[in-house]
Amino acid sequence: MSIFSVVVLTAPPPGQAAEAGGPFVKVDGREALLRSVELFLNRDNVKQIQLAFLPEALEEGKRKFGGHLGFAGVKVISGGPKWIDQIAAASEKLADEATHVFVHDAARPVVAYSDIDALMESAEKSAAAALITPTRAPLLEVDEGGNAVAYHLPQHFVQLLTPQVYSKEKFLEMAKTKKELHASQLTLVKGSPLNMRVGGSGDAGMAGAMLRMLPKPKLKAPSSPFEEAQW
Repeated sequence: MSIFSVVVLTAPPPGQAAEAGGPFVKVDGREALLRSVELFLNRDNVKQIQLAFLPEALEEGKRKFGGHLGFAGVKVISGGPKWIDQIAAASEKLADEATHVFVHDAARPVVAYSDIDALMESAEKSAAAALITPTRAPLLEVDEGGNAVAYHLPQHFVQLLTPQVYSKEKFLEMAKTKKELHASQLTLVKGSPLNMRVGGSGDAGMAGAMLRMLPKPKLKAPSSPFEEAQW
């Protein structure tokens, strides 16, 4: 059976501009980063969860969330400023028994539990897998000045989401080289279109509504008061 380590990152993903709030925006009363961590709790095959803060946010993160996270066995680490820097930092503390590693954006709390199950199943067959959703509208390419230069058909593109899951070897390769895997190495797993990224406080209401639309997970009984309370 595959054994999973989880790395939840607060740095912006590649190609994504840093935004005010993001992981720290409250969605239905709890910060997005806590909800993102919660997705991986209470699973027998998840043996480690690390939450990476940017260096300048580390002490505040420990002060505000350290008690909750420590109670659940979540380790707080520091890395940045880039997404790949936090991956490198997490690789230094990776559990020896882990065979695969989930990478998840802390600003994406709206993830169907069945999508995580599908990624776990895919991990048994491929070295890297990522959630995607279709692009449903035509795309317009623009230059640096914002001028339109070309049309693109939506069927030629998909939206890349998180979580993503990697074999331990591929994860360590990314961490060592500080380079994302080439897209051709990814197995694509269709995910829920509700999986949105919280960019700021203006997204909180929509994210909360989408959370309520997801089916309730069928998981084993909580093993601690912390898991039962779910923050």
